[in-house]
Amino acid sequence: MAPKNNFPFSIRRYAPSDQSAATTLFRDGIMEHVYPAFFKALSHPDHIGIALSISMAGYVLGGSSYFQALLFGSAWAGLLYYCCHEIYECYAQQRATADMADVQASYLDNPDAAFWVAETEVKGQQKLVGIAAVIGKRAEGDGERFDDWNGGVIGEESEFGQDAGSYGELMLLAVAFPWRRKCLGSEMMQNVMDFCKERGYGRVALDVSSSQTAAVALYQKFDFVQTASHNNTHSNRWFSRLARISVLRMEKVV
Repeated sequence: MAPKNNFPFSIRRYAPSDQSAATTLFRDGIMEHVYPAFFKALSHPDHIGIALSISMAGYVLGGSSYFQALLFGSAWAGLLYYCCHEIYECYAQQRATADMADVQASYLDNPDAAFWVAETEVKGQQKLVGIAAVIGKRAEGDGERFDDWNGGVIGEESEFGQDAGSYGELMLLAVAFPWRRKCLGSEMMQNVMDFCKERGYGRVALDVSSSQTAAVALYQKFDFVQTASHNNTHSNRWFSRLARISVLRMEKVV
C-alpha cells in the first residue's frame, strides 16, 4: 500500500483475471500517443513548408480556389496522421501477438520476469489503474545490439558495454490517465528497479518513442540516460521518417 500519494492504491503481482483490463490499459496507453505525435510532426518546420507548398499548388491548379488549397493541405495532414497511427497500431498489434498474448508463459512462469498491476477502489469496486513488466535478458555485444540502429552512442569503454552481463528489459509501464501525476508511475518503476537489483542485473534498459515526453521525463527522474536511437517502429520505415518518430534506447546501471 502506498498511502503517501493523493489516493490509496495497492501494487500486486499480475493474476490471470487481470488479462482483459491489463490488455485494454496497455493498448490505450500506446494509442494515446498518436495525437501528440501527429501534432508534433505537423508543427515541424519542414512539414509546415511542405503543407504550404502543397496548399499553394492546390490554389493554383484549382484556379485560385481556396477550397482546393485547403483540400490539398488537408490531404498532407491526413497522410501524417495516418503514418503516426500506423506506427503505434503496428506496435500494439505486434505486442498483442507476442508477450501480451500469453502473460502466463512470458512473465508468470519465468523466474527472471515479473508483471505487476496497480489497483484502487472506484465506487466500491477495485479498478486496475496501472501495469508494469520486466524480463531478464542476457547482454549482447555492442556490435549486435546496435548493428541496425541509427545514432548509437555506446562505445567500448561505456559502463553499458559488453561486460554488462544480464540486464532487465522494461517491457511496459502504463498508468490510466485519471491517476497520473500521483506518484503511481514512480512507485511501479521502483518495483521494477528493486526486482532487477534482487536478480543481480547489471542494468535496466527500455525503449520509448520520441513523442512520449512524459515517459522520458519519468525515466530521466530515475537517472536513465539515452544510449541510442533507431527507427524500427514495427511499421514501414517511411512512416517513421514522415512522422519523424524515433525509438530512444534508455539505460541505467543498477
